[in-house]
Amino acid sequence: MLRRRLRIRPLLLSLFGGVVPLLAGFLLAMPTAQAATLTQVTSFGNNPGNLKMYEYVPATAGSNAPVLVAVHYCTGTAQQFYSGTEFASLADRYGFIVVYPDANVSGQCFDVSSAQALRHNGGSDPTSIASMVSSVVQRHGADASRVYVTGASSGAMTTNVLLGDYPDVFKAGAAFMGVPFGCFATTDGSGWNSACANGQLTKTAQAWGDLVRAAYPGYTGARPRMQLWHGTTDTTLNYKNFAEEIKQWTNVLGVSQTPVLTDSPQSGWTRTRYGANSTQAPVEAISIAGVGHSLPTSGMAARAIAFFGLDQNTPPTDPPPTDPPPTDPPPSGACRVTNSLNAWNNGLTDNLTITNTGSSAINGWTLTFTLRPGQTITSGWSATYSPTSGAVTARNVNYNGTLLPGAGTSIGFQATHTGDAGAPSDFKLNGAACQSG
Repeated sequence: MLRRRLRIRPLLLSLFGGVVPLLAGFLLAMPTAQAATLTQVTSFGNNPGNLKMYEYVPATAGSNAPVLVAVHYCTGTAQQFYSGTEFASLADRYGFIVVYPDANVSGQCFDVSSAQALRHNGGSDPTSIASMVSSVVQRHGADASRVYVTGASSGAMTTNVLLGDYPDVFKAGAAFMGVPFGCFATTDGSGWNSACANGQLTKTAQAWGDLVRAAYPGYTGARPRMQLWHGTTDTTLNYKNFAEEIKQWTNVLGVSQTPVLTDSPQSGWTRTRYGANSTQAPVEAISIAGVGHSLPTSGMAARAIAFFGLDQNTPPTDPPPTDPPPTDPPPSGACRVTNSLNAWNNGLTDNLTITNTGSSAINGWTLTFTLRPGQTITSGWSATYSPTSGAVTARNVNYNGTLLPGAGTSIGFQATHTGDAGAPSDFKLNGAACQSG
């Protein structure tokens, strides 16, 4: 077992204390009764970080439920993060399981600094959390392909680390007030990096991305999407870290640092999206003006859940029904496909919106289209894609297989290209040609 040697400074003992009052306020606003309770799991496999594990399994979570890992801040506990945030009530609504890791050291911070913590299966806290996910998948029949992570402060730093260490486990993350992967690294065992905390560490996007890629050498699979949150007056983990995180994750996901969208969904908020203008963009970043180290506040958890796509999930029955067979192909013109394409020197992302313009529901769908020569899909979301070049078939996943008349769903993919970055063509839904635009 890895021996933890964190020498916590007095500052670290009170680190992120500003989070506590606002999070505690959530408790008063949350429902007084819930269908499930927070339960400790005492044995969950390899645990080199000596963490504790708690889980919340709502009555709405049947077999094949998604999993969200929710990681607390320094000085906090799993119970406080459960009570003080909205993730459990959202789990009741949408039928996903929540795992709450609990740090078990003085100061209640997670290890994001040691060499072991910054390496795939290296040991320490990230390995323990990966074991928790495996345990939930095995014991509850949860969906290993839909695992997500979020956290505040120390938990946000852990979110960055987990996406770097375990891109094969996590599909997306949402980090509230964090720092880039590797920014908090130390060699003295202290667990505290003042230069990073104060926003004094800057790197190129490539250098930040290389730190992530070095955590799992040889990994060639899809990389998890990232949502980033930070207050502009944060002095505990300086706001400058927000821009460094954006540089890192746009590089890791191979998308341009130039946003495809900049807007203000709420007063004082500035939201930017990178790679695609969609709720499940590769990278989304939200800056909160005049706010310090006190996120998430009310309503932000729901936006993280939407970024993950968990708000589209209809709570399954237990056991879940088998997917119904597709309806007869709709007539030509009974579907419409629009796409929002963003391209750069050797890559692109395309967000596709499929709309059922017919008068009958479609239960189970396949969308076929043809990529331009030289284009190869490297990752995708909200559908399965095969093959990765030429004539491609995208098939619905279990939460978006039904399209009611007039309803639509958004899917998308990331691809490389050799010069032709044009949009795909020849869209057909269940074999029938679709209108474009």
